[in-house]
Amino acid sequence: MSLPTYPPFRVLGLSPDTVDYQEAWDLQQSLHAQVVEGSSPGAVLLLEHTSVYTAGKRTEPQDLPDDGSAVVHVDRGGKLTWHGPGQLVCYPVIRLADKSAVREYVWFLEEVIIRTLAGYGLRGERVDGRSGVWILGGTDAQGHPVPDRKIAAIGLRVNHGVSMHGFALNCDNDLSAYDHIIACGITDAGSTTISAETGRAVSPADVLAAVQEHFTALAPGHVARVDGEADRTPLLEGTAK
Repeated sequence: MSLPTYPPFRVLGLSPDTVDYQEAWDLQQSLHAQVVEGSSPGAVLLLEHTSVYTAGKRTEPQDLPDDGSAVVHVDRGGKLTWHGPGQLVCYPVIRLADKSAVREYVWFLEEVIIRTLAGYGLRGERVDGRSGVWILGGTDAQGHPVPDRKIAAIGLRVNHGVSMHGFALNCDNDLSAYDHIIACGITDAGSTTISAETGRAVSPADVLAAVQEHFTALAPGHVARVDGEADRTPLLEGTAK
């Protein structure tokens, strides 16, 4: 008899093999349905997207890109954000250990990011009333105020106790995409990347192992265990790794 375990990791595509947002969303929806019906244990999808703006349920007209860029409207929480090359996206399509513990599940995802950042000497912070993980500001050497900077976004949908969407961690992405939007509806803070904060190039491929390690270590109590059967759900043709 196989021992119980957790849903597998699947790396769908990393630069230069970025993954189209609609394809990944279609896969999430298909996999979510299978987890709900019990025919799949689910998976933790890891990837880099081709550049795209996505709008969550709380997006308002004034949040949309000021340059007319196309936007994909999705069923996650939150407002408008950007995904693209240089950003590691993690979509855990998994059953929660406790379907009522959504707040605790968000804490778990935040903690995965915070521990990953710590490995690069960065202190990721939670900010009351704001989603995601932040690098706090303070003052510079001249005493001028420095705004808080968002380094990771979180947006979820939990239905029938099964999660979709997840988090996006800025590694070495070009921040100019945020110039055309009010990311997550926040006007008094900025965005940053691991590379910008550390002064050295850090790609999604570089942080992949740390994210998997911390996700696995923190999963007990947050992610439902499954039996040891292999997940035979087909991957996206042409993007699976």
